[in-house]
Amino acid sequence: MREGNQVHAMHNSYGSKKLRAVHMTTAYASLSRPVQRLLLRPLISIFFLCHADEPGKQVRSAIKIKNTSKSHVAFKFQTTAPKSCFMRPPGAILAPGESVIATVFKFVEHPENNEKPLLEQKSKVKFKIMSLKVKGPMDYVPEMFDEQKDQVAIEQILRVIFLDVRASQC
Repeated sequence: MREGNQVHAMHNSYGSKKLRAVHMTTAYASLSRPVQRLLLRPLISIFFLCHADEPGKQVRSAIKIKNTSKSHVAFKFQTTAPKSCFMRPPGAILAPGESVIATVFKFVEHPENNEKPLLEQKSKVKFKIMSLKVKGPMDYVPEMFDEQKDQVAIEQILRVIFLDVRASQC
C-alpha cells in the first residue's frame, strides 16, 4: 500500500511535490516519535538507598507502570545485569488505565580492583521496560514479545543511581 501511495504521488502532475512532502513528513513523524503506551514513574533513573560499606546486600526500589493507551498492553522488564537485578512482576498485561507498582531488586556488588566505591562510581546497570499492544485480556507469557518483535516498543531505559542512606538521613 505504501508503494502505491508513492507511485500515485509521483505521477500526479498537479501538486505532486506537496503530496510527496506530506507522505514523507508522515513517514518521518512515525519513525521519529516512539509509541508511548505506558507512563513510568520514575521517568529517567531508579534510585536505590544503600550503605556503601555493605556489598552483597539486597536493596529495592519501585516503579509505577500505568497503561495510558486505549488497548490492553503487555509490558516486559529487561536488565543489563540479570544476575544481580530482577523485578516483580517481571511482566504483565495491563487493561486501559490500569497501573501496577513493580518492585525492583538489586544486589549491591563489591567494587572490582581499582574501582571507586559504589556510591562514587557511575552505575553501568540499566533497566529497560518494553511494551506490546495485545488483543484484550489474556494470560501473560514472555514469549509473546519474541513472536511479535516488530510490534514491541521500548518505553524507557532507566539508569541506576545509588544513594547513601546516611546522607539521606541528614
